Amino acid sequence: MSELDVIVIGAGAAGLAAARRLATARLSVRVLEARNRLGGRAWTWRDGAGLPIELGCGWLHSADENEWCIVAATLGFALDRTPPTWRTQWSDIGFPASDQDDYRAASARFYDRLDAAGEAEIDQPGDRFLEPGCRWNALINATSTYINGVELDQLSARDFWRYRDTGVNWRVVEGYGTLIAATGAGLDVALDCPAQAIDHRGRLVTIKTPRGELRARAVIVTVPTNVLAAGVPRFVPELPAKIAAAEALPLGLADKVYLRFDGAEAFPADSHLYGAVDRVRTGTTICGRWDGRWSKATSAVGSPATSRRRGSRPSRASPSTSSPRSSAATSASACIRSPPPPGRAIRTRRAPIPTPGRARLMPGSCSPPRSTSACSSRARRVQSRTSRPPTAPIAAASSLPSR
Repeated sequence: MSELDVIVIGAGAAGLAAARRLATARLSVRVLEARNRLGGRAWTWRDGAGLPIELGCGWLHSADENEWCIVAATLGFALDRTPPTWRTQWSDIGFPASDQDDYRAASARFYDRLDAAGEAEIDQPGDRFLEPGCRWNALINATSTYINGVELDQLSARDFWRYRDTGVNWRVVEGYGTLIAATGAGLDVALDCPAQAIDHRGRLVTIKTPRGELRARAVIVTVPTNVLAAGVPRFVPELPAKIAAAEALPLGLADKVYLRFDGAEAFPADSHLYGAVDRVRTGTTICGRWDGRWSKATSAVGSPATSRRRGSRPSRASPSTSSPRSSAATSASACIRSPPPPGRAIRTRRAPIPTPGRARLMPGSCSPPRSTSACSSRARRVQSRTSRPPTAPIAAASSLPSR
């Protein structure tokens, strides 16, 4: 059995980036990936016309600081710097301009209170900071489901506060998943080869796979945190502290649905629409136009609809600083007329709150969140603030790039 310098588990963004750097340093590296493709939860699928469809993440958040922008430039990928339309409602349909202004003001007040609560000694769920009787509470809550993959009663105010974001959001023209996969070119990658167990008792680490055992001086684990929390791969001996840390960093749940339709001339590029503005169970849609001939609509449906479809509903959280429970979250992506294989909706599309973030859910919930957004005042303050470290340190990184 040959001995490698490093084995990287997971061919997502984190795994491929680590493997590339190690290979550049002339170390012997092999990447093990359970899927049959590169990119992890970044997955660009192309329809019959060649249109890149992001089944997973689609936005480079904090793009002015995001290292993937440098990678994109190095590999010759084009970046679309067009500002997102999350704060708009196309033609004010069902949402008059005066109501939009009122909603944004209420939303900003809410996120100011939520952000301030992040510095408190005791953590609290996000819904504690809604204004009693505010007409926009349902829409603010719906926005959380698109961004966090969970309703506000499951959102940790403390982890919401910790996220750093510059408010700059770009896209990869050729597809985010295409960019991530391209970093794996030339690397030693074994697809359809999940790591079943990691035995770290000896001088060398032994990785057990369906194809046999591998040995290396070191192993880098980049599988999603909810997979780690479920005990995959298995560590020998066990690493309870790291598994507990993974449980404290769960993933969100949201569905992305792509629609292809005629009448593209009616829609400006990246037109944004809400399905409804008076309820939590609604969707957010971005309509895009290509070549002036046809349009694509991307709709994100947050945790209320998906959790009910799965026959469960998040329980209300109580203030606590303990680690939340995690559950595996898989959603469906669809492209009308040309349906792709099912894939994970890595992150939700952004609803019209200006800046993104990352948060975790409160203890007792069933649908863990992935990212969140903040008010514009928080975006200004965060420029001069360094985020505090996570409550529980974790050595095994998640392979998820920005949404």
